[in-house]
Amino acid sequence: MKIILHFMLMKMNPEENQLWNRIQLFKIDNENDSFQFSDRLVRENGWTKSYALRVIEEYKRFIFLSCISKQELTPSDAVDQVWHLHLTYTKSYWKDFCGNTLGREFHHHPTKGGKQQAKKFESCYSNLRTRYINTFLENPPLDIWFHTKDRFSDIHFQRVNLSKNWIVPKPSVHFKPYFLGFLMILVGLISIQATNILIPIIVAVFVLFGLFFLAFKYKGKGDESGCYNTSGCSVIASSDHHSDSTNDFEIGDSTDGDSGCSSDGCSGCGGGD
Repeated sequence: MKIILHFMLMKMNPEENQLWNRIQLFKIDNENDSFQFSDRLVRENGWTKSYALRVIEEYKRFIFLSCISKQELTPSDAVDQVWHLHLTYTKSYWKDFCGNTLGREFHHHPTKGGKQQAKKFESCYSNLRTRYINTFLENPPLDIWFHTKDRFSDIHFQRVNLSKNWIVPKPSVHFKPYFLGFLMILVGLISIQATNILIPIIVAVFVLFGLFFLAFKYKGKGDESGCYNTSGCSVIASSDHHSDSTNDFEIGDSTDGDSGCSSDGCSGCGGGD
């Protein structure tokens, strides 16, 4: 890890190096608070504390990459949740982070919706991960940065009052050979009792349909941390270069450029449904 960090710092120019150091030193948690920023992330997203702290570090990486890139970039949903929450801590975000740490404004603009916006978000998400690998010389963690094909698929979230509602997860079922065995046993038992051969056939069709329905309709997309993805985006400046989303996690070259942030500040967007 130290070797990777050493080579990463060698690739930066002095201005980028200083910016990276300031971002790393920024404390988003206030040690004097009994209920800290990371604690709120845990409560609102159902994360573990260790996972929340890891996502905060990835949030810092996202902000840094956005500030040194001319390309349009978008964060993972987990990182976007940190960004959303940080925006509500107005003094911490606008004064301490943007003003004193970044030295510029960093705005958040939600998606306007539609197919064109969806394609744009997919492209700038791919740009982010290409830039991530090129800058940090390592693959982004898969439990925080999902593949592009999964990034914008599970986005049906609602705020729920847990004191009045139970959350029962849908089963994550895959069609496996033992389902076929179960079906054969069920049909066999019914056939023994049935006087009409059509009865076990009809039962078999309904059971098979039900199994396929469970296997594909309610197939879950969670990871080991129990976190699920939605969407979000950060745009610094436009660029004609876009990386191929099929090579999301292959280390390779990307188009480097000067900082996408001007004296007027940075722009950003966070999207969803």
